[in-house]
Amino acid sequence: MNTIDQLKWRYATKKFDASRTLPDDKLQIIKEAFNLTATSFGLQTISLLVIEDKVLRAQLVEHAYQQPQVVEASHLLVFCIQDNISDTDVDTFFDNVKNIRETPETILEPYRDNLKTTMQKMTVAERQEWSTKQAYIALGNLMTVCAIEKIDACPMEGFVPSAFDEVLNLKPKNLKSVLLLPVGYRSEDDMFSGFKKVRKPLHEAVIEI
Repeated sequence: MNTIDQLKWRYATKKFDASRTLPDDKLQIIKEAFNLTATSFGLQTISLLVIEDKVLRAQLVEHAYQQPQVVEASHLLVFCIQDNISDTDVDTFFDNVKNIRETPETILEPYRDNLKTTMQKMTVAERQEWSTKQAYIALGNLMTVCAIEKIDACPMEGFVPSAFDEVLNLKPKNLKSVLLLPVGYRSEDDMFSGFKKVRKPLHEAVIEI
């Protein structure tokens, strides 16, 4: 199938087949696709938790408004942002650039200093909002990758981040949860899988000038 066919096949999976587990090669694709997602400045202030443990996920269901996909899916992906961004994060990024691309520090230094200044001018709340936007980019990227790989997924905002953060002990890791994506394989009796997509006509959704 081509990409458009796969995007038509994709839907927000309401019921997963709890007996099926994603193979390691599919999980590896998800992990690498996340890491290759575009982020502003390339700074990567987002992280991805990949949770297979169903006992742990059972504890999370009550904090996700009892949505069964959280525990029925093969794995639960939790998109996280850094609680804060420091000069050290900027230095780590540019040190990686220097090591991987062998770029001289004389070239990198003004960009390094400029990015530090940009981050310092933001409040903590503004940095978190900025990082959250990067998490949405990653979510969209992984949804497309999952469709191409014939992996079912269900994007979720409906959960209590503070409760997830506590259960997953994210604060010591300098992380905050912002989005969920259960992934796996649809159940054969999920009636939503057969519904036709409802979208605007293409000429209304896309404006050509």
